[in-house]
Amino acid sequence: MSAPLTTPTTKPRRPHFSSGPCAKRPGWSVSALQDAYVGRSHRSEGGKAKLKEVIEQSKKILGVPADYRLGIVPASDTGAVEMALWSMLGKLPLDILAWESFGQEWVKDVVDELQLPDTRILKAPYGSLPDLEQVDFSHDVVFLWNGTTSGVRVPNGDWIASDRTGLTICDATSAVFAMDIPWDKLDVVTYSWQKVLGGEAQHGVIVLSPRAVERLETYKPPRPLPKLFRLAQKGKLIEGIFQGDTINTPSMLCVEDALDGLKWAESIGGLPGLISRSQANLAAIAKWVEQSSWAEFLAQKPETRSCTSICLKIVDPWFTDLSPEAQGQCAKKIAKILEKQEVAYDIAAYRAAPPGIRIWGGATVETTDIEALLPWLDWTYASVKAEMKAAAS
Repeated sequence: MSAPLTTPTTKPRRPHFSSGPCAKRPGWSVSALQDAYVGRSHRSEGGKAKLKEVIEQSKKILGVPADYRLGIVPASDTGAVEMALWSMLGKLPLDILAWESFGQEWVKDVVDELQLPDTRILKAPYGSLPDLEQVDFSHDVVFLWNGTTSGVRVPNGDWIASDRTGLTICDATSAVFAMDIPWDKLDVVTYSWQKVLGGEAQHGVIVLSPRAVERLETYKPPRPLPKLFRLAQKGKLIEGIFQGDTINTPSMLCVEDALDGLKWAESIGGLPGLISRSQANLAAIAKWVEQSSWAEFLAQKPETRSCTSICLKIVDPWFTDLSPEAQGQCAKKIAKILEKQEVAYDIAAYRAAPPGIRIWGGATVETTDIEALLPWLDWTYASVKAEMKAAAS
């Protein structure tokens, strides 16, 4: 049947809106990897130099304090978070915050695997944050800066105590390079290249404050630690990790790609330029949402809206009256049509999130592509609605 709205004529030049791995930087091609240090040992002088350059450039662009360590670790952001949880937790009681899927994963690790007895879980449903005023900073605190599967972020670091006793351990993978990170309020920060830099997968980054280093050097957790999780040995930080001497073999193609992303970031004005691009993407969608009769932000409060993983819910009464199964089918149809039209790839909400749309708005995405996408959302939703209504009648 014909579409209820006129089919848009302009498509995004790059329909890459996946929330991970994310869009490559504008103008990227495989030729960006031509200087990759392949066929050589990552432990050779040249290999270590490449890894160290990533470390130093990352610290420079992000404004990481000089006395913080930044290291490249295995298994993406997940590996970096696991290293922190398994290596540092257990000395103090723990507060862990969860308001979306990945936060829930860290809860499972702490409760089911580490089995830490003195743990307090502060939860909130999709679209909301837990009550941040309830956090006890005499405890260790684990939280995400930005909920990749909910589009809900903490608004700032004002709620974090400067005179805290415990460590703050922050999964910031979809926030770093797109949002202001108050380093003085955070003791462990983790991320991966595959988010805002648009880098390749499987490599993580962990950033440690002096307080985190002290914990590693003075606390021995009552559990075995696999080699991949070890950040300290015999009461001393393994400094090589933070100088380019990685725990396991990294992909030097991925390292070269990370360097390319960092050079591009510097060319557009560093961190302020990255943040500005991402905020412009959020602003374009917010303008459209204001006029939409069927879509709203999943994040309930404007100050908690993510500018990277921008999650939308469908509020049209026709849709909300559907069964949960039919709602899921509708959202999947929308994503499938957008992909078939080569308008938007991988735009469905995360599998455990409420049915809807998730648009990556990180710095590697052009605002003009976001603007070209929005009429297609209206057209596709109207088309799917008409088709499902006709099938039900």
